[in-house]
Amino acid sequence: MQETTPIVYVVDDDISVRESLELLIRSAGWRPVLFDAASAFLDEPPSLAPCCLVLDVNLPDLNGLDLQRSVAGARPALPIIFITGYGDVPLTVRAMKAGAVEFLTKPFDSDTLLQAIADALENSRAALGQQTRLDALRQAYALLTQREREVLEMVVAGRLNKQVAADLGISEITVKAHRGRVMRKMQARTLPDLVNMAALLAITSAAR
Repeated sequence: MQETTPIVYVVDDDISVRESLELLIRSAGWRPVLFDAASAFLDEPPSLAPCCLVLDVNLPDLNGLDLQRSVAGARPALPIIFITGYGDVPLTVRAMKAGAVEFLTKPFDSDTLLQAIADALENSRAALGQQTRLDALRQAYALLTQREREVLEMVVAGRLNKQVAADLGISEITVKAHRGRVMRKMQARTLPDLVNMAALLAITSAAR
């Protein structure tokens, strides 16, 4: 069953910070999951719920920026909010360029952090929804035959049925039948729907 309560991961080696953030996060209705080191967080399996990471820059093992790089590809739906006791403009720039959604200097205002978390969780929710849609499209595309995939590529490239028929050496009626099956299997209601699906799947238009 997919988890629904948003999760806020916290990685900070200061127990007093972890405890205060735990209370703050819980009071907002989210589920806090706390770690004192980056390596412990990396052992945590990815969540199916909307989530974000509140991450200290200076950690005893892997530092925050290194952890950010480690999870960037594996957890694209995990926005990161950096917190640090030292204001450092170059560090802030590096973190933000690498995809961090916020960079806060301790001590920070609770409302500011809560708003940053709320925004991050909304971003995570949107990313998870996009991933779910993409997974469903990939499953539907896997059901297409090779000929149906060829027809799909040509149709989204803007070729008419008679042009597709000529290119593939089949009748126009057969093209229409393939096209109808493609629409049903992909659950596309209109041609623009199908074009958008192909774009999400990064299907290359047939060059013929």
